[in-house]
Amino acid sequence: MSVPDLDEARAVSHRRKMIARKAVQDAEVAQKTIEKGLLMVHTGPGKGKSTAAFGLALRMLGHGRRVGVVQFIKGAWSTGEQAALMQAFPDRVTWKTMGEGFTWDVQDLARDIAAAQAAWNAAVEMMADPTISLVILDELNIALRYDYLPLDRVVETLENRREDLHVVVTGRNAKPRLIEAADLVTEMGLEKHHFKAGVKAQAGVEF
Repeated sequence: MSVPDLDEARAVSHRRKMIARKAVQDAEVAQKTIEKGLLMVHTGPGKGKSTAAFGLALRMLGHGRRVGVVQFIKGAWSTGEQAALMQAFPDRVTWKTMGEGFTWDVQDLARDIAAAQAAWNAAVEMMADPTISLVILDELNIALRYDYLPLDRVVETLENRREDLHVVVTGRNAKPRLIEAADLVTEMGLEKHHFKAGVKAQAGVEF
């Protein structure tokens, strides 16, 4: 693609606008001085909640830090993220898949609750590890939605985590109490999904 010919007046005007914009941006960035562990929530009906969390894990690993993952609902099937991260960073990724599958597959409330409690115990242990910088609580929102875990106790634990720990919680239907406690909440919207057109879950896209 060729570079379009621009008249000098337009180029000068653009440069002036960008200089002014940079000054505003630099001033705003300079005001941000707080450094702390963040509680982040990825929710909403759209695809990409866990995918975004694992992207953040890769970013942390790129900075030489350790990452922990606890999967609450998803069963022990193999995923591309787990295979890639565990193979590339075996000493810096702790990954626990604690779920037995979606509740409509398990069809046993007692088992669902027991699995969620075991996953939460693993999460609490992981969050207490001072060598881990990021903990991903994948599909915790689903466990909270079905009341497999006591919401108040979970949120209180997350709020009282150590100051430098980043935590990401994923899953649809995040509880208002958790949203209120979070530092960052991203709602994944759904405009269109290939599943509705009869396309099945595919390796490398869904898992």
